[in-house]
Amino acid sequence: MAKQEAKKAAGPLDRALAIVGHVANQTKAASVAEIANALSLPVPTAHRLVGNLEERGLLQKALGSKRYVVGNQLVMLSAKVIGAAFRTARRHAVLRAVAGEIGEQCEIGVVRDNLVTYVDSVRVSLPQGLQFNPGEAAPLHCTSTGKIYMSRLPERAREKLCRSLALTRYTDNTIVDCEALLKLLEETRHHGWAKTNEEYVKGVVGCAVPIVSPDRELIACLGVSVPAARVSFAELERFITPLQRAAELLSQTILQTDSEEETLEDT
Repeated sequence: MAKQEAKKAAGPLDRALAIVGHVANQTKAASVAEIANALSLPVPTAHRLVGNLEERGLLQKALGSKRYVVGNQLVMLSAKVIGAAFRTARRHAVLRAVAGEIGEQCEIGVVRDNLVTYVDSVRVSLPQGLQFNPGEAAPLHCTSTGKIYMSRLPERAREKLCRSLALTRYTDNTIVDCEALLKLLEETRHHGWAKTNEEYVKGVVGCAVPIVSPDRELIACLGVSVPAARVSFAELERFITPLQRAAELLSQTILQTDSEEETLEDT
């Protein structure tokens, strides 16, 4: 795969994009020498391009190291791109269909700068309790999307993130103990989906499933929020199957192109 990337890296921009793609695909920080070797680039060229990418925040040095990981600016940009990609007529139609089938508000969320940001939502009933609207953000530790994101991280990265977060208590049910949260995240990883039990807003429960890329990388999450007075925490599991079907349809659209598809101006 690296050799294929190298063949495409003809000009400076191609090479810079190849470097970003290579670093993003790694499970650990990469040195300039490793990047140069993987992409068949002269080491001085790799140094120059990595330096340019670092200046722009697209790459950054791992803490206490000279090795590189993706930069904060790239993470924020990728989240914005993913958000824009989901705000299309075709994908909004999938979201509207599953919201209609379930009969509750459904939303698509991505993780941006250690916060869950909602990029699209459909409401099919009168507002009750928590309403996630596009552009709004929520914490990782007490939302279903946040739990899925954290659960899919490598174990060491998951623990490091958990211990770095401010585990703010929003309700009596909010999990604010790191060990308890890590145990729940392991369960979430095993199940492949997540639930929340009045952890962010009292009286509101919810669940979410992952939306993945063709290579099974997490792109976003599809979730539902509902008043606990109408649907109990235990009853949430009935939503998982329709959410998973819709998430699979959304995943399939990643490979599809349509010149006539329009981006939604107002969701």
